[in-house]
Amino acid sequence: MTPSAALDRISPSPTLALTARVAELRRAGIDVIGLGAGEPDFDTPDFVKEAAIAAIRAGQTKYTEVDGTPALKAAIVAKFKRDNGLEYTSAQVTANVGGKHTLFNAMVATLDAGDEVIIPAPYWVSYPDVVLFAGGVPVVVAAGAAQGYKLTPEQLEAAITPRTKWLILNSPSNPTGAAYSAAELLALAEVLRRHPHVWVFADDMYEHIVYEGFAFATIAQVAPDLYPRTLTVNGCSKAYAMTGWRIGFAGGAEWLIKAMGKLQSQSTSNPCSIAQAAAVAALTGDQAFLKERAAAFQARRDLVVAMLNAAPGLHCPRPDGAFYVYPDCSALIGKRTPGGVLLDSDQAIATYLLDVARVAVVPGSAFGLSPAFRISYATSENLLREACTRIQTALSDVD
Repeated sequence: MTPSAALDRISPSPTLALTARVAELRRAGIDVIGLGAGEPDFDTPDFVKEAAIAAIRAGQTKYTEVDGTPALKAAIVAKFKRDNGLEYTSAQVTANVGGKHTLFNAMVATLDAGDEVIIPAPYWVSYPDVVLFAGGVPVVVAAGAAQGYKLTPEQLEAAITPRTKWLILNSPSNPTGAAYSAAELLALAEVLRRHPHVWVFADDMYEHIVYEGFAFATIAQVAPDLYPRTLTVNGCSKAYAMTGWRIGFAGGAEWLIKAMGKLQSQSTSNPCSIAQAAAVAALTGDQAFLKERAAAFQARRDLVVAMLNAAPGLHCPRPDGAFYVYPDCSALIGKRTPGGVLLDSDQAIATYLLDVARVAVVPGSAFGLSPAFRISYATSENLLREACTRIQTALSDVD
């Protein structure tokens, strides 16, 4: 018995591997500051917790409908209308075991061998691997710091072929925090209008974590003619600090939602019934705390960007959303550590920061665009200040 060919096409998540490494070092008594996890440090709101407890007490512990209870689907429909001006019916929405599961369902349910998926880089680590697992071909398009880490219309036009099935568009982005304005989305939509065979996977997971009055928009909202071929994806993990609850959701064409549900019926079946009840409360309850938390993230962003830009060899763009920065470290390539180790890649730089500064960052190679690294600032300002001070000190010794 050997692993399947499909499994051989993918790799373990590098971000989860880093999280495990940090935990291992801490168990050994080493003082490591982990800035690799894409997880808010805020707790799940109390009213969401109480809804889950009430569901348990009410005996809502049985199987539910495969891709979401009627209550959760109604809450998702209402959310899309309230926040995005998008009209869906319950038959057009699905609830899944996290946003990664939504991605998996959509790709596996639609891709045939050789179908292409355009993925701007830097990208979330799971995009290309899920496409590969499904038999598709990731078409990675580099969108570097010089263009704000965003895909241009010209790049999109050049990447489309007759085999293109999907464009994955993540805004605000993991790992860069870059976010597309309504005007930028409209420019991409103009290209897509010329290619009606291309669908859009709009990953809006960080929708509520945007800064300085940036107006979030999603492509089906600004280009309604693309609504029939857009899967608008979101979830409770990031904005509502519910990563462990594992609830992602999406709205799209009824046939696609049905196909994803068919796959889910033979894989996970329904998401956790208790988590679904909690998600209903999250989506329908008081949303005021979202702006308060975004303001806290913005203060952390400003601290981290300023301190990293003061570190030798780093250039750190200031993102419009999410809770990541993606500093360019190309000026460090070719230099040596005090121990004589050549810094020939962002992996080497990340290793140096972990070994010497005791700060864990994720190298840009994990996200398809080097040399850079990702820092998550979803932790306290005190820890962020200490981490950035350590980075400054470590890099000042590089020559």
